[in-house]
Amino acid sequence: MASKRSEPQTVAPSFSRRERQVMDILHRHGEATVAEIMADLPDPPTYSAVRSVLRILAEKDVIRYKEDGPRYVYYPARSTATAREDVLAHVVRTYFAGSPEQAVIALLRMSDTEMTDEDVQRHRDTINRARQGGR
Repeated sequence: MASKRSEPQTVAPSFSRRERQVMDILHRHGEATVAEIMADLPDPPTYSAVRSVLRILAEKDVIRYKEDGPRYVYYPARSTATAREDVLAHVVRTYFAGSPEQAVIALLRMSDTEMTDEDVQRHRDTINRARQGGR
């Protein structure tokens, strides 16, 4: 029986609904000002409220900022690729009993599309590369 590679147990900070929305915006855009964040938020709160959310996220050490003239530009402290892997690992552990195979099956069911032979071969090639690279 093949042994399972243990996944890192990263501890994700807990986020309020607004904090999660702001993080999603920052990951989508890479970086954003308060005004840009407000433009993307559903039913946006006041400018001060958004700044407060950003302060809390900075205290949680999940965002950084840089000065751009008179304004601040905010961006995720960790790369989107790293965050994506952590979130996906959490989903697989939590909802698929640690089985990447079951997660892949669920994703394929969700896609609701027919895969061509070329698609299947491309996925096989990706899986083989991941195995050889230890990932």
